[in-house]
Amino acid sequence: MKFYNLVIKYRLYLAIAFLAIAIATNFYVGFWPAFLPYLITVVLIFGYFFFGPLRLIQDSMENGDMEGAEKILNSIRYPGLLYKPIRSVYYTLKGNMAMMKQDFDVAEKNMKKGLDLGMPMKEAEGASLLQMGMLSMQKNDLRQGESYIRQAIRKGLPDKENQATAYLQLCSIMMTKREFRAAKEFFRKAKALKPTTPQIVDQIKQIEKYISRMPG
Repeated sequence: MKFYNLVIKYRLYLAIAFLAIAIATNFYVGFWPAFLPYLITVVLIFGYFFFGPLRLIQDSMENGDMEGAEKILNSIRYPGLLYKPIRSVYYTLKGNMAMMKQDFDVAEKNMKKGLDLGMPMKEAEGASLLQMGMLSMQKNDLRQGESYIRQAIRKGLPDKENQATAYLQLCSIMMTKREFRAAKEFFRKAKALKPTTPQIVDQIKQIEKYISRMPG
């Protein structure tokens, strides 16, 4: 696996090296002995532009190296050449990075691009729609936020933590709209999922303090 990651990391440099070998072999020996290094060059260049270094980004994020992941992401100079599903993931990751920096306009722009391209899995699309909903809520656009979150639930979310987050966000929106019966129902659904993420558990505890006193 480390060897494969090294190939991905230095793919373009390897392509240049194999191209030099191919040209030299072609010049001094002939085309057919040079065919293999030519073929390797084409495969490496194709992989560099068509697939990009997304595998390396995944490893960095799994290791908690967000700075490294962003550096690899920024090394992609021609995202328009990426294979469509990979391009969708690229823009989604760009949106996530911008969201962590609280640059909500850039985050929304990139995540919309990812959604427009189509996500590889329905659950991934649901998670992106949930993030779009939370972005809209950060910008105080509750109507758009509610629309995105409802779409996320319909598309499907990858785990109970995301599902609980979606229901709690809808609960918050309903409380703001003073639709207390709906707020209680969404809260009940979130709590029934028994999430374990500390932030979500804390949010449930905070809402539970006063939701029983609401009418409806």
